[in-house]
Amino acid sequence: MITRSLIELVFSAANMERWNDHPRPAVFTELGKQAHKMIMAWVIARYESEVRGAALDWTALIEGGIFEFLHRVVLTDIKPPIFHKLMQDGEQRRKLNEWVASALSFDLESLSPGFAARFRDYIFGPEEATLERKSLRAAHYLATKWEFDFVYHWSKTKSMFGLEQTNAEISRQVNEHRDLRAIDEILAARDLQDRDMGLWGFLSLVGQLGFQKRWAQTPRIPQTSVLGHLLFVAVMAYFISLEIGACPRRRYNNFFGGLFHDLPEVLTRDIVAPVKKSVTGLDELIKQLEKQSMEERILPLLPEAWRSEIRYFTEDEFAGKIRPPGAPEPVILKQDLGAEQNSDDLDPLDGRIIEACDKLAAYMEASLSIRLGVAPQALVDGKRNMYTRFHRSVVSGYPVGQLFDYFW
Repeated sequence: MITRSLIELVFSAANMERWNDHPRPAVFTELGKQAHKMIMAWVIARYESEVRGAALDWTALIEGGIFEFLHRVVLTDIKPPIFHKLMQDGEQRRKLNEWVASALSFDLESLSPGFAARFRDYIFGPEEATLERKSLRAAHYLATKWEFDFVYHWSKTKSMFGLEQTNAEISRQVNEHRDLRAIDEILAARDLQDRDMGLWGFLSLVGQLGFQKRWAQTPRIPQTSVLGHLLFVAVMAYFISLEIGACPRRRYNNFFGGLFHDLPEVLTRDIVAPVKKSVTGLDELIKQLEKQSMEERILPLLPEAWRSEIRYFTEDEFAGKIRPPGAPEPVILKQDLGAEQNSDDLDPLDGRIIEACDKLAAYMEASLSIRLGVAPQALVDGKRNMYTRFHRSVVSGYPVGQLFDYFW
C-alpha cells in the first residue's frame, strides 16, 4: 500500500530550495535536481552499456536513484558539504543511515517489504563500483554543476567568499568520473554550437524544464516546475508498478515513461488542459507541433538507436501499449494491460498509470495550495474536476482513487 505520508515525502522535495544562500536566476529545488539527475543517469548508463558493452541492471539503477532521493529528502536540513563529510565518517554514516531507515520504515514496508529490504541493503551495504552506482554518482555531480554554473555567473561579479572554492570542488568531483566515456563526451561538447552539442545539448535542454512553472498563470503555494513534476510522476508510477507485480521491463517503461512524458514541453511550454480543450482541434494541433519539434530539435541530439524509445515515451504517452518483437510500430491497447502483456519481451508500458500519476500531481498541487490559503478559482475547479474523474478509478487493477482520497 502506498501511504499518504510517502506521497507527501516525495512531493515535499518541491519545497526544498537549493543554493538558497547564493544569488540565483531561478529557484532550484531538490525535486527538480533529482529529476535532472535521473535523466542524466539514464543517458550515462545507456551510453556506457551500449557503446562500451558494460553490463547494466536497470532495476538497480532506478531503485538506487529512488533510494538516494529518499535518503536525501529525509536529511535535507544538512547542507551538502557537511552531509558529504558526515557520510565519509563510518560511525556517523551508520548513525545517520539508521535514523533514515527508521524514519522510512513504516512507509517502505507498507509499500513493499522487498523494496524496504533493498533500501536497507543499499544504504548500509558497501558502495561497490558498479556501473549503476557510478552512473548515479556521476549524474549527481553533473546535475549539481549544471545548476551551479548559473549560480556562479550571478555570484562572481560580487566576489562572494568561497565561490571559487565551491566551483573548483564541483569541477573536481565531475572530473573524477571522466573514466565514464559518456562524461568525457558530454564535457567536451559544452562549448560547441547548439547543433553539435549532442548529449550535453539534450541534458541542458531538459534542465530548462526546471525554469518552467506549472499552473503558470495561477497563484499557488508551493510553485512547482515541469522538471520536478516529471520525477514525482515517475516515482509514483514505479511505486504502483511494484504494487501490481509489473515485470522488470514494464517497471522500467513506467518509470522512464513518467520521467520523459512532458519532454516536448521544453519547446511548447506547459499549456493547461482548459486551454487545450477550449478550441476544437487545438489539443491535436499542439500534439502535432510537439511531435514536429521533437523530430527537428530534440531527437537529433541523441544517438539514432535511442530515438525510438523516446518516441515510445512521449507519443501517446497516456495510452497502454506494447512493442512485440518484430512489430514495426507500438501496439496501442484499448484496455489496460493484463497478465498476458506482463512480459519483458512485449516491452509493456502503462500509459494510463502515468496519466493517473500526472493528474495526481496536479491534484496535490491544487489541494495543498488550497489548504495553505491560496485558493484561486482555477485551483478549486481543477481539484474538483480531477477528483470527480479519478476518485473511483481503478487502473491496471490498482485502485488509484484511494490516492486522490488522501488529499480531498
